[in-house]
Formats: sequence, C-alpha cells, structure tokens
Amino acid sequence: MSGNFSDRGVKQSIDWKLVIAYLLLIIIGWVNIYASIHSDGPASIFDFNYRCGKQFVWILTSLGLAVFILFALNPQFWQSASLPLYLGVLGLLVAVIFLGVEVKGSRSWFEFGPVRFQPAEVSKITTSLLLATVLSQTNFKITRLKDLLLVALVIGVPMLVILAESETGSALVYIGFIFVMYREGFSGWWLFCIGMAILLFILTLTASPVVSLLVLIGVIMVCAVISSGRLETTTWINLGIFILLCLVPLLMGLAKPDSFLHKIKPMYVLTGLAVCAAFFFIYRGYKNRNRFLSLSSLGLLAGIALIFSTDFIFNNVLQDHQRKRIEVLLGMKDDPAGVGYNVNQSMIAIGSGGLFGKGFLNGTQTTFGFVPEQSTDFIFCTVGEEWGFLGCFIVIILYVFMIWRIIVDAEKSRESFTRIYGYCVAACIFMHLFINIGMTIGLMPVIGIPLPLLSYGGSSLWAFTVLIFIFVALYRQEKKYY
Repeated sequence: MSGNFSDRGVKQSIDWKLVIAYLLLIIIGWVNIYASIHSDGPASIFDFNYRCGKQFVWILTSLGLAVFILFALNPQFWQSASLPLYLGVLGLLVAVIFLGVEVKGSRSWFEFGPVRFQPAEVSKITTSLLLATVLSQTNFKITRLKDLLLVALVIGVPMLVILAESETGSALVYIGFIFVMYREGFSGWWLFCIGMAILLFILTLTASPVVSLLVLIGVIMVCAVISSGRLETTTWINLGIFILLCLVPLLMGLAKPDSFLHKIKPMYVLTGLAVCAAFFFIYRGYKNRNRFLSLSSLGLLAGIALIFSTDFIFNNVLQDHQRKRIEVLLGMKDDPAGVGYNVNQSMIAIGSGGLFGKGFLNGTQTTFGFVPEQSTDFIFCTVGEEWGFLGCFIVIILYVFMIWRIIVDAEKSRESFTRIYGYCVAACIFMHLFINIGMTIGLMPVIGIPLPLLSYGGSSLWAFTVLIFIFVALYRQEKKYY
C-alpha cells in the first residue's frame, strides 16, 4: 500500500512539465557547448579533457543533486535553515575577496586545483530562501518602514559585497527581487522610480543635464494628473509653466554674447526654480495631508541629485572597462575592434544564422572562434548561428515556459513561503535571461553573466539546479497532502 501511495505521489505531486523544460535546456546547452569548442579537437561530446565532457559530469552531478533535494531532504529544512545558510554564504562572499583568485578583473572565485567555485551563484539561493522566510511572516507588512528596511538589508548586503568583488552581472540579478516585493504588496511606483532613474542616467550621458531635468519635471507633472484622475485648472497652469521652463534654455541661448543673461547656464536656472518649487510643494503637501504631492516633490529633489551626480558615478564609480562598454552600447563611441568586439561578433554570428541556421557544427563564427567566451557567457551565439531564428525561438520559449510554470505553481501554493520563494526563482531566471540575451544582441552592456542551464560551468549549473528543485520539492510537499 505504501509503495502504491509513493508511486502515485511522485506522479501527481511533481510538476513534470517544469522538470522536462529543465532537462531540455541542459541538454541543449551541453550540445551547444560541444559545438562551440569542437574545432579545438575533442574526440567526442564525452571527451572529458574538454569542456563538453566536463559539462556532462556537471549535468550528472546536478541530476544527483536534484534527486537528493526531491527525495532525501525534508522540504521544511529550507525555511528553518534559511538564516544560517544566508550568513554562511555571506561569509564566503566576504572571504573570496581576500582569499579568492582573480578571473578577468573579478575576484569572486575560490580555486581548488582544477575546480573553481563562485559563491555569488549560491548567494542567489540563500537570499531567495531568507527573503521568502522574512516576507512570509504572519505579522510582516512590506508597507511598514522597519519591515521594508529589513527586506532591503537582506537583498542589499550580499549585492553590495558582490559589487565589491567587481562581479557586476551577478549583482544586477538582485534587482529582480523587486518584482517579488511588488507581488507581495510593494508599491508599483517604486518600479516606476527605478525606471526613471535609469532613463535620467542615460539621458544625462547621451543628451544633456538640461534635457534630463526637463523630462523629469514633465514626467512628474503627468504623474500628478494621473494621480488626481481628472483635468483641473491647475493642470493647464502647470502645463503653461512647463512650456515656459522649456523656453528658458532657448531664450538664454538667444541672449547677446556679452550680456549677463548669456553667461548664466540654463541648468542652474532650471535647477534653482525646481528646488524652490519642490520645497514649496513639500510644505503644501504636508499642510494639506497630500502624500503624493510631498513624495513627488521629494522625487524631484532625488532626480536632480541623480542628474548632478551622473558624471561622478560614471567617471569615478564605474570601472574603465564598464564605462567603455556603456559608451559603445549607448552609441557614444564606436569600438568594433576593442570593447565592442564581443558584441559585434556576437551579432554577426546570430544574424548569419538566418531562419533555420547553418546546421550543427557548421557555424563559421563558432568553428573559427571569432566570439570569445562562446561556451560560457556567449553560448546564445552558437544557438543563433547553427540553429537560426527557429532555434533561438525554441530556447526562449522553453525559458518563458519554465518561468510561467514556476509562477503558476507558486500561485497555487497554500504556503506563502513556497509562493514567495517561487517568485524569487522566477525573478532570478528572468534577470539572467534578460541580461545575457540582451548582452549578446547589443541591448545590454557586456557584464559577464551566464545563460541559465545552457552556459558551461559547474557553479552556475549546480546553483540553478538547486534553486529550481528546492521549489519543485516545496511544491511537491504541498501536493502530497492537498
């Protein structure tokens, strides 16, 4: 009887569609790793002297990890151990800065003979577990300041340590946790503010601070109209003020060269007016108990501070290779033989694949090694060149299907810990997917981040396997009893 119950439980409680998507992606990755290095001389895809053979070993051990998580560990272990695991991995993140080896400008790897281990990959798991534990507490309210600060601490500490390792790509993945917070009641305005900060940063670099400030003022005025839900007389007055502000740079530019007005920079005039207006509306919002008016005025001040600090951040905070990659990405510089080489060759490889690709092992960019790191960060190039648009479409659909299944299962979960953790898993996979593919097609700067389950590497494959199968195990535990 117990054997029948166990068999029936395995069949019905595990999301086999999610597991199959996982298996397909690791097989596709393994095949394309072989394709990316076959010209170097491996005897077969099982040649353990080359990356394709080593990846096969990582796949077998990953499957072993998946089975262990599903059938040997009690799923309740993950919630109870989330804090010790988080602190342990955080200790490794700090230790690797002093004891790790430097690889391509990033000190984020421990090296044990031929094996390398990257704690940043594991930190996404432990951060997801602790974040799910914190957010699932019965008395937790994300709109309460002390609870919001606790969440910011859980996410921010490992993110800052990873940034200290110069591992920008892994740090950016942590931004995806904001989608989890949004699902749990975090205001959508924060997502909007993050998008605005990115827009202002780009506009300040590519256009001018004046344009950025005018855009900021205009957007805040539009938001005020949307928030009120109706057009009022003050709306038209604000529109007139905005038009006058837009004319300030033009009028000052038309002034005579020897006049006092011509010597004053329009940015200082606009900033002075905006700061005075912001403080006035903060006071007015406080007096009338208009929370949106006060917050939007504070947002205006924060935006002005960001605009004035953009040059400092770009020139003093970012590293030289990061600045060059951003300049190439934004069209500020053209460097196809330097920092833009990887992206340029990547786009050539993907574009040359056409609709159906050049065929397995027939990619010229792949065979002759024109794209660096083609078996790791740029593995998507191999898919694009040898399997074409159709192959890229299938790979992306598999990822989308996997993320969708995780979200569907998370929403079906009765336990808030399982639901929140599922959203954390989906956010991590989405951020990796978005950044990596965006990087290979020239929409994101080259920051060194693997494509989940496809890129070569034991740390990455193990980490994503554990990340995914913890959720499968948590969901299975619920399905067994409901």
